[in-house]
Amino acid sequence: MTYAPARLYEEIAYIAYHFHWPREDLLDLTHRERGQWVREIARINARVNEGG
Repeated sequence: MTYAPARLYEEIAYIAYHFHWPREDLLDLTHRERGQWVREIARINARVNEGG
C-alpha cells in the first residue's frame, strides 16, 4: 500500500524537525509508526504550548 508522497514528506519533516532523526531512519519506519510519532509529538507540543 502506498499513499501520497506529500503526506510522507509532511510526516518526515515534522518528526525530523522536532527530533532531528536522519532521513533514512524515518523512511525505515512504517506509516503506522510514523503516525504514532507524529501524534505523540503533537501531544507534547500541545502540552508545552498550554504551559504544562
